[in-house]
Formats: sequence, C-alpha cells, structure tokens
Amino acid sequence: MRVLCFILLFPAFSFGLSQPNVIIIQTDEHNLRTLGCYREQMSEAQAFVWGKGNKVDTPNIDSLARDGLICTNYFASSPVCTPSRASWVSGLYPQATGSASNNLPLKDSIVTFAEVLRQRGYATSYLGKWHLDGDAKPGWAPSRKFGFSDNRFMFNRGHWKKFEMTEEGPKVATKKDGNPIYDLGDADEKSFATDWLVDRSLEILERDKGKPFCMMLALPDPHGPNTVRAPYDTMYDHLTFQQPVTMRKVLAALQNRPGWVSGSSNAVKKLSQATLAKYFGMVRCIDDNVGKILRFLEENELTDDTIVIFTSDHGDMMCEHCRMNKGLPYKTSVGIPFVLRYPAKVPAGKVIHTAYTTVDFFPTLMGLMGIEEGLPAMHGLNASIAYTNKKKEIAKDRIVYVRHTAGAWVAAFDRRYKLVISTSDKPWLFDLEKDPDELVNFYGRDEYKGEFTRLEKELKRQMVKYDEPVLVEKKLRFQ
Repeated sequence: MRVLCFILLFPAFSFGLSQPNVIIIQTDEHNLRTLGCYREQMSEAQAFVWGKGNKVDTPNIDSLARDGLICTNYFASSPVCTPSRASWVSGLYPQATGSASNNLPLKDSIVTFAEVLRQRGYATSYLGKWHLDGDAKPGWAPSRKFGFSDNRFMFNRGHWKKFEMTEEGPKVATKKDGNPIYDLGDADEKSFATDWLVDRSLEILERDKGKPFCMMLALPDPHGPNTVRAPYDTMYDHLTFQQPVTMRKVLAALQNRPGWVSGSSNAVKKLSQATLAKYFGMVRCIDDNVGKILRFLEENELTDDTIVIFTSDHGDMMCEHCRMNKGLPYKTSVGIPFVLRYPAKVPAGKVIHTAYTTVDFFPTLMGLMGIEEGLPAMHGLNASIAYTNKKKEIAKDRIVYVRHTAGAWVAAFDRRYKLVISTSDKPWLFDLEKDPDELVNFYGRDEYKGEFTRLEKELKRQMVKYDEPVLVEKKLRFQ
C-alpha cells in the first residue's frame, strides 16, 4: 500500500470550549426510507416502496436535517460493517486499513480522528458496536483504543438486545448456558440496548460537558434480529406492508438480473409483515433516543457549538430486489444516511446531492473543526467548504468508488449514474433519474456511451490510485 500513517508529534493540550464538540450517532444497517428527512427528498413512489403511507415518524433525526444539512448520495466505501467502519475512522479505503472484510482487525498503525482530537485535549469516548478488533464477540473494551480514551462501553461484535452493569463491568444480559445470546428477554427502557447505550452516553456527556469532547455512539439496531422492546414492538402492527416494486418484478421474472446479484446471500421470496413492523419499531426507538441527546445539548447550552452527525455503516435492502441486508451495489444497500448539524458554521436546511463515501468523513470533520496540521494521510475529500458555504442546495458532479469486500464487483457512483463492473457479468450502467428502481441496464446504448466512458475512466483511475486488489488480478469484465 502507498498510504502512510503519520505519528502525531505535537503535545496534548486543550483549546477550551472555543473548539467545537462532536457527537457521532451511527446506526447499523439502516434503510434510508425509514427516515422522514430522506423521504422528503424522494418521489412518493420511492419514499413509500412498502405501500403508500407506511412510514416511521422520525422527528428528532429530521430536526437535525432541518437545522443543518442532509447528504442524499452518501455511500459506504464497502457495504459491509467492518470495512465501512474502518474507512469512517481512518479516511482510507478498506484495503489500506487491514479491515477489508468483516472481522479483520484494524492495523495498529492507523491514526483515527479520535486520536487527532485526543492529542488536542479532547475527551474522547466510544459506546456500542466497534467491529474493528477481530473475532471477539462481544469483546468489551478492546485493549487497542485507537484514540477513544473511554471505551468501557465499546463492544467489538454482535447485535445484542439487552445490557446490564455488573461489578465486572457491562455485560450482555441475555444468556444461554452462560453465553450471551441475542434474545430480547424482558428488556425495558432501562436495559434495551438502544436505551441502555444512550443512557450511558448521557452520563459521559454530563461528565465531559465542561471540556471539549468527542463521543461516538454506535447503536447495534436496526440490524437484525428484528426485535424491539415495548411499546415499539407493536407500534406498527397496524400497517399492511406491500412488496416493493422491485420485488414484484423480480418474482415475476420480468428483470434481466445482474450476475452479481445471484452470488449474494439473504435472498427472500416473501415479505414478512412482522419483520418490517419490528424494523420500523427499532427505528422509532432510535429516534426517540436521539431526542434525549439533543435535549441534553439544549438544556446545557451546548447546541450551537456541537457538531452532531447521524449516520450508519451501510444500508438494508428490506426486500428490494428480493434481498435483505447488504453487500450489493444497489443504492438501498450501499447508500447511508448522513445528516449533520453545526449551527455555528453550517446553514440550516442545506441539501447536498454531491456523492461522498465514508472515506470523506474524517477529512471533512477536520475541515469543519479548522484542524489542518498533524493529520495522517487520507484518501478522502475535505468537503467542509461545501458544508459551510451559503448555498442551500449543492449538486456538484463527483464520482466516487465503492468496492465489494471480496472483489466480486467495483462500482462508480455520481449523483445520477452508477457503473458496476464485476467478475461475473457484463458492465451494468444505471441511470437513477430515469430508472430509480435500478432495473434497467443502459450499458451498450449509443446515447449512454459518453457516460459509460466517463465513469469507467474515473473508476479505473481511482482503483489504481487506491490499490484496488482485484484490479491486479485482472478478473473484472469491463466489456
């Protein structure tokens, strides 16, 4: 790899409260359409793919978008937990981090945004799912902290539903034969994973509110298993969910399906009413808990000087194209929510359509905070100027590169087009304006030759620049 990670040599010191605080709330496997602020950016057909009026109200997350900005084309560098999270904390593509696929540990040499802030006097903390310390499960408080000074409530892997505090520290509260399991048990508003982690985060915020702080809260929901505590477990039982149009057309064999779909897991042929209802319930529980954090900031007069980000590691297909979960280059799998509020610098109501990936987060955060020196080498773009200028809507063309964990495909995205190059099929060129359902391959059409060439050229350039392993193997089919 040609990426160098620099050791930070400047001494630790505090800049006082003039330095903005940072709160990052990251969910796991989150479908964009379950958030009101994203539905507002879509046509009715796209906003309500599971039936007209079937929605989750998310007023707290929506308020972040209303008072700050929303990115409509933010993508995971790779639509799987570990590689995407590795890019998030490092600003590097997964192949440079040591964590190119799930359960591979982050390289010791990686300098994270938390380490940069820690050395600048910030109180840094991490709560929730980490997934960058190898196979440990749950793996509480990994010894390698990567700049997060307080990682007592960090666990490496799993989508646990109930936690408890013991004399030995935090534990999963549901067990079988002494081993932690994913059962909900009798979890309530004090022990359910989302609530419990947010309560711990509020304790940390109370402790650190008198100094610059950076807290990352990584919630294990709405990733499966699709179970949630009362009253959220029955809150959406009254809804009748419909099959997404892409599911109906696939089942009716009306789609010439890409080869890279058949190699994916988590195929479904029937929509489960209970699964979707519980997923909606998990999202609503998340939103209510986001509200607790926002109220804390308001009550402590920290709103204006705190950068709050709501995001996820990757999307969830939720029956679209007859698939659940993630791992595919469809937008609902690789696309993630990204909402940011920073009243001191970011105009309210900003909508950004330019394409970004998780490698862009670290450099952009540093740009927002005015930190220019002592940074490691990164692949990502500092987009802070776009975030802070006076324009309410930004649609600058930019092509980003996304990869499959095992090299089965690579993709180039901009705000309208997507090119997928794979080892198993001809190229697939999507026009998301004309075909938002991603059912049609525009590759080979005369009127799209220019778009194909433009995307292909840039994709190849970025793969070379970022040492894409599959390019060396020469197994990709570019025609």
